[in-house]
Formats: sequence, C-alpha cells, structure tokens
Amino acid sequence: MSVLESAHDLNTREIQGMDAAHFLHPFTDFKSLAVRGSRVITRGQGIYVWDSEGAQILDAMSGLWCVNVGYGRKELADAAHAQMMTLPFYNSFFETTNVPAVKLAARLSSLAPSVDGRSFEHVFYSSSGSESNDSNVRMVRRYWDLLGKPKRKIIIGRLNGYHGSTVAGASLGGMSAMHAQGDLPIPDIAHIDQPYFLEKGLAGESIEEFGIRAAGWLEEKILSLGAERVAAFIAEPVQGAGGVIVPPYTYWPEIQRIVDKYGILLISDEVICAFGRLGHWFAYEKFGYKPDLVTFAKGVTSGYIPLGGVMVGSRVAQVLIERGGEFAHGYTYSGHPVACAVALANIDIIEKEGLLQHVRGDVGAYFSRRFGELSDHPLVGSIQTCGFMGAILLVRNKRSAERFDPGIEAGMQCRGHCFRNGLIMRAVGDRMIVAPPLVMTTGDIDEMMQLIRKALDFTLKDLTKRGLV
Repeated sequence: MSVLESAHDLNTREIQGMDAAHFLHPFTDFKSLAVRGSRVITRGQGIYVWDSEGAQILDAMSGLWCVNVGYGRKELADAAHAQMMTLPFYNSFFETTNVPAVKLAARLSSLAPSVDGRSFEHVFYSSSGSESNDSNVRMVRRYWDLLGKPKRKIIIGRLNGYHGSTVAGASLGGMSAMHAQGDLPIPDIAHIDQPYFLEKGLAGESIEEFGIRAAGWLEEKILSLGAERVAAFIAEPVQGAGGVIVPPYTYWPEIQRIVDKYGILLISDEVICAFGRLGHWFAYEKFGYKPDLVTFAKGVTSGYIPLGGVMVGSRVAQVLIERGGEFAHGYTYSGHPVACAVALANIDIIEKEGLLQHVRGDVGAYFSRRFGELSDHPLVGSIQTCGFMGAILLVRNKRSAERFDPGIEAGMQCRGHCFRNGLIMRAVGDRMIVAPPLVMTTGDIDEMMQLIRKALDFTLKDLTKRGLV
C-alpha cells in the first residue's frame, strides 16, 4: 500500500491524533494545537489546495511564499523522477560535482543581471533560506579575514526583518519573539529600524523624505559601532514575514550610497522576492541596487523540493577563490542533483509561460488595482502592493487611523474567517497579507478579492458585535 493510499484510509480525526502525538510543528504553540487539531491538507492543483474534509481553498500565500508556478505541475514531478532514476544523490564534497548542479549554477548566473560591473558568476548551494544566510555569515567574515581586516565582523540587519530561524538566521533577523528564545542575537549582530512609513514617518514628512531618513539610520549605526568593525548590511528588498513592508523608492539608492561610502558588503535576502514574485528574476534589479551576495530559496523550485543558495558576486568570489584555500563550510545536500533538476525545470516553466512579464505587466497591474479597491472597506486603513505581494492594514477607526489593541487579535480573527470561507491569507499582527501563485489569471484575482472582502465583512460583523469598532 502506498503512503498516499494509506493516508486516504485514515479519517481526519485519526490524522490529527497522530499529528498531535508525534509532529512538532514550526512556529506553533504545541499545547494549543493539540486541542484544536491541525487542518490536514491532502492535495493541490493550480491555485487551490484541498483539505481532508474535501474543502477547496484558494491559496493566496503560495504555500509559504513559494509555489510560484502553482500546484500539480507534472513537469516538475517528471524532472524529479528522471533524476532520481539517474542519480538520486551524490555529495559535492571532495572535489566532486554533478550535472544538474553545474547546469543550474550556470543558468542562475545567466539570469542574475550585472549592475555597474558587479556580476554573479558563482553559486553556493544549501537547502533553505535559513542555511543560506548562515552561509552568508561565514562567507562575509571569511572575506574580511582574507583581506586582513578580521575586526570587520558586525553584520547589521533590520528590526522586524526575517532571515530564517537557525541561530544565525534568527540573529540576523529582527524578530523580537525569536530573540526572546535562545539568548539571541549572537554576538556581532546589530539592527536598525525598518522603513515603515505608516509607523515611523513624521508629521509633514513626505514618503520620499522618509525613505532617505530611514536609510540614514544605517549610517548612524555604522558610525556608532565604528566603520572599521562593520562587515555587511543584510535586508529583504520587500519585508515579507514582517508584513509586506514596501520601502519608499528613495530608500535603496540611499542605502547603496552608504554601503559604498563605508566599503561594507550588501546582502540582498531574496528568498521571497526572487524568481518572479516582483516581476524580475531577482528583486535588486527592480530597485536598482548592487548587492554583493543574494540569498535565494523557495521560488527557485516553486517549493516542490527543498533548495536554497547564495549568488556570490564577483567582489566576494574573487577573494574567496584567489586567496581563500579551503572554505571549511558546506552541507550534505549542497547542490543536491534532484533539487537542482527540479529547479531547472521550474525556471523553464517561468520562462516558457512568461511569468515575469505576467507579474510586471497587465495582470500584475490588475492585481494591484483590484487589491487597492479594498481600501473602501470600513476596516481597511491602508493598502500596499508590490508585484504579486499585498498587505491590508486593519484599523479600528478608519477616519482617525486608530489601531486595534493587540490583545484583540483582529488579524487572527480575520485569518480564521478566511480559512472558514475557502481562502488562505496570512495575518502579521493586524496586517493581512497575500503572495499568490504567479500563474493567477484576472479571473482568479477576482475570485480572491471576493473571498477577501467576504472575510473582511465577517470580521467587521464580529468586531461590531463586541463593540470594538
């Protein structure tokens, strides 16, 4: 009996019981989940998934920001099967390589645009974004050691930024709840505030002025720490897990000026934003900055199989290669042949179906316009979109922009109504966010907006009954 067949023989309660007894979920209150029981997802096709009770759910989060080409793509399953039957695994240690890993590295290098002579000809593989950012810490510090500047160890990130949940990744990120567990961040990690105009903008300040001021926090931090001690700055082009925080267009050019001024490395964490999410292979092209290292994962395989890595720019790669000797770092699954084969097939789909142009063109514009129409809802205080990412801020009073008390958990209430009515939407505090599959049509977008509005209406009704709006 196959695993799939045996799963179908179990009813939902049996699966939930086994889940509670044996499966410790990520970012989960284990005790609470055991009482409620997990929602069991059994299959997916296109932009939908189905649960064990047969409910069809529109997945407006692409799984976890990753199923860019949608569910049920036979091409990706075929690529995995063919590679498994040829070479299911071999390691990349001991001066050994494999064909899919080499082909993918060359393909990625061809897709990553050069900016002002800074090119990406090399790739370091991992299995996730978290691992990739651990690798960034190792490469950055090795780079400065080889240049005879071992004091340059500090890496600056942003508050409310997300760079994974490993010890190093969680330290680089600025999530307070993560830092509260495990004595994080580790030494030589610092943070500046996020470029969130709605919370940090001053009275009378334009969003363009705010972008420059927010970028200036990096220079202030560099000077307070001592420029001779700062190794790199890491940030997401658009903050994802932080709530889809889109920086002002003035932000990244000023960040670039500052890192150039002090000679520090720039790391663009594009685990969410690459592979078409913002209408480009890599988001640094959209915002016009020049990173030295680019973190990727998720959309490189559309989540069908774990794969991550770092695009290593010429500035860093040249030093590591010419001066470095052995780089004492790596993973069993670095350059896994099956994962790399699936990534190649996934890139083929993105190119063949023109998904970059799809997001950057008329369909992306339609998504932005339809999403913006939600601003007329009584609960909606603001809307932000960028590519196929969007965020709705829920407010208690639309006219005064008064926010809900955090204890009300308005976002979680809205998320519950989404799930109960056939929609997956994520709550980050009181920001409701989406990152739908890139294959969405205008008709799919219409359906998603109808479901979002329905969930907002139910949320408003609940909050009104409780006298909270």
